Amino acid sequence: MIFDSHAHYDDEKFNEDRESILSSMQENNIGTIVNVGADILSSKSTLKLAEEYPFIYAAIGVHPSDVDCLNEESFDWLKEHLKGEKVVALGEIGLDYYWEKDEERKENQRKWFREQFMLAKKEEMPIIIHSRDAAQDTFEMMKEMGAEDTIGVVHCYSYSPELAKEFVKMGYYIGVGGVVTFKNAKKLKETVEKVPMEKILLETDCPYLAPEPNRGKRNSSLNLPYVVAEIAKIRNMKEEDVIAITEENAKRMYFERKK
Repeated sequence: MIFDSHAHYDDEKFNEDRESILSSMQENNIGTIVNVGADILSSKSTLKLAEEYPFIYAAIGVHPSDVDCLNEESFDWLKEHLKGEKVVALGEIGLDYYWEKDEERKENQRKWFREQFMLAKKEEMPIIIHSRDAAQDTFEMMKEMGAEDTIGVVHCYSYSPELAKEFVKMGYYIGVGGVVTFKNAKKLKETVEKVPMEKILLETDCPYLAPEPNRGKRNSSLNLPYVVAEIAKIRNMKEEDVIAITEENAKRMYFERKK
């Protein structure tokens, strides 16, 4: 069954029909979902979702654009809840220079990226990396922090195939979602072609980044067959093989935590 490795079903865009859409997942071949926190509040609601639905697991962490919510108290909360029974990763964490241009605030992003990354490393938890318009700093910081001794995924990958290969050498997976179906997504299509299939994860980032033909609409895991079809086309594979391999990849990263 399809494994959605990165979703945000706690988002307010699902407030009206969250229960009905999640209840439809199993009958539509969506087997497992990892819901991902972006700040402390959404990490708490993520934990609640994981308690309510057997097939949903939680990742908790603070997105680079939301690090203002982090302080000693909130960081202690992360430490405590990272050990929860259904918590499978720390994330999403990283750097986002697309939304942040101020150098002092960029430095604050780097500070909390380092703090959260080293916490995950200490606790031997997988790490979900968010990186936008910050390729060099992300890569250099990961090297500096010893990413080779950790495991994780570069979520919603948007950089070059060459850099993807470097992340893979570290032991990281590459998160691929709806963007791969866009006509102008040449770099991502090339990345999917060149990265080992054993290092690709399916993701939605829902409610964002719906694939063609639903681009611009609210996204959900029910759209993942479009992503599967595009990857199968790029790799010249059967769709069922794409589903099976990416499911095994996600289980290996989140549940077995082995490279």
